[in-house]
Amino acid sequence: MRDTELYRQILGLEKPWSVSKVELNIGNQQVDVWVEHTSSVRWPCPECQRELACRDHAEERVWRHLDTCQFRTMLHARVPRVDCPEHGVLQVKVPWAESRARFTLLMERFIIDVLQQCANLTAAQRILRVSWDEAWGVMDRAVSRGLQRKKARVIPHLGVDEKAFRKGHQYMTVVCDLERSTVEHIAEDRKAESLASFYDRLTPKQRQGVQAVAMDMWTPYVEATVKGLPDGEKKIVFDRFHIMRHMGQAVDIVRRQEHRALVAAEDETLKGTKYLWLYNEENVPEQKRSLFEALRGLHLKVGRAWAIKESLRCLWTYLREGMARRFFKQWFWWATHSRLKPVTRVAQMLRRHLDHIVSYCRHSITNGVAEGLNSKIMTIKRRACGFRNKHHFKTAVYFYCGGLDLYPR
Repeated sequence: MRDTELYRQILGLEKPWSVSKVELNIGNQQVDVWVEHTSSVRWPCPECQRELACRDHAEERVWRHLDTCQFRTMLHARVPRVDCPEHGVLQVKVPWAESRARFTLLMERFIIDVLQQCANLTAAQRILRVSWDEAWGVMDRAVSRGLQRKKARVIPHLGVDEKAFRKGHQYMTVVCDLERSTVEHIAEDRKAESLASFYDRLTPKQRQGVQAVAMDMWTPYVEATVKGLPDGEKKIVFDRFHIMRHMGQAVDIVRRQEHRALVAAEDETLKGTKYLWLYNEENVPEQKRSLFEALRGLHLKVGRAWAIKESLRCLWTYLREGMARRFFKQWFWWATHSRLKPVTRVAQMLRRHLDHIVSYCRHSITNGVAEGLNSKIMTIKRRACGFRNKHHFKTAVYFYCGGLDLYPR
């Protein structure tokens, strides 16, 4: 088989296109392939598909194709131009690449695959032997392509969380689909307007279809949801993991205060026990269990705080709101009469937000998926050594976590 016919089949070219010449440059480790078309061909206008005669040709363009035996393969062609009465002079579309692209369709798909597997643009561009700008251009185009193809659909359960973009309290609001584990929206800052920008672009059917929104106890998110969704007040579910984190922090404050008081009396009973009190009861390591049981038997303040924290976990086992409220009333009395100020403060905060806590009985969702996506986003950010450009940060998150159709067609 001749080399021209071989590359014609490799490239999948059909009439009127064919391979006219193939050159191998061993010194540059490169294969150059020239593509031409037959004469007297009528070409469709890229805009209206009206068939027109070739007006002239643009200057020769070069596209990078998949490597041939580790040699870079470069595709050369002069693209015909047509003069459309409606749209003016335009280049026709070629079958092997998208408009304005510098890579063939197959090469661009391969770059997207490598980028997703590496999760690091610098490492991927070294493997692919392309520049950083070229690799980023492929990622940026892939995300733009995916967002344009994204179809409006109803998302029953949403998760809303904040993500630190840079140091200095610079945040981004991340909205995710809890069922598909995908990022649906990213907005700057963590204001009510940040979340409202997502609700505003939903259709009435999509807004009506949202059944519940899991979030932390951040007032701007609550305000945006109440205004942005029908019956939004009833659809808010405060995330239990955020609530338990507040209780865990209260337990740690009690431990630190008691430890300082004991050390002043030359008692180091609590030295080195910080992380023991942060465990849930079933997660205490086996090798530490006897020590932990001994500490709990000393009737320490931190032991009492830990017991109150563990008891609160039962709130999410109830299936009916009435039973959950009855349990919380009993728990609240215990917490506020414990004479532990950090625990009392958290208990009073939870009572103020009780409606959105016991709504878990109706919807049974948490922000666990959003927290998992946050961990993935953190990994992307760490591997990139941070982002100074917010657009680049959004693009990277959508590329790796958006569940988009990224490939060119």
